[in-house]
Amino acid sequence: MSKLSLQHPTHRETILKFLLLIVLLVGYFIWMSLKYDASTGFGLALLTWSFFVLCTPIADGGFVIAFPLRLLFGVKMALTQVAIWFIAIGINLAMLWRFRGTYSLTFLTSLLEKILTEPYPYWSILIISAAGTLLSIYFGDEMMDVTSHREREKYHAHGMKMKILITIGLGILAVVSYYYLLSSLHIDLPK
Repeated sequence: MSKLSLQHPTHRETILKFLLLIVLLVGYFIWMSLKYDASTGFGLALLTWSFFVLCTPIADGGFVIAFPLRLLFGVKMALTQVAIWFIAIGINLAMLWRFRGTYSLTFLTSLLEKILTEPYPYWSILIISAAGTLLSIYFGDEMMDVTSHREREKYHAHGMKMKILITIGLGILAVVSYYYLLSSLHIDLPK
């Protein structure tokens, strides 16, 4: 298990990102609870969290759970992320079955419903997101493991160029695919 060092810049950035995500999630829950009620706010917060887990190619939503498990128990975040995907899928199956109307309350949750209920072509968003998330969390695990220059050299010596090429390739695929899929959903990104 790697030790967390607040003097290490990578670890400081990771902790800051984690705290920011927690604040955003709690703030969103409070805002939605005030707008609707506590149970609806909780449902919307869960659905929004699951949107970021399932539909973005970086480990942002899952990071809220994976990071503390990594710190407390040394569990690799890549393994935790797979479990988080199953949790997010389970939440959406339950919500689609019992509380489908909740999806229509916000833009993000209505977009999530469309992605989940129209397999072609929108499930490709889920596939691209899963690949990107696992790759980003893999690099996150490596960054948590690297605490000294000697360890960095070990990681760079073992295929770092190939990892960078794969990351760039997946990044290009994600951008092109997202552009096509967002335009088919009639979503215009600001220029």
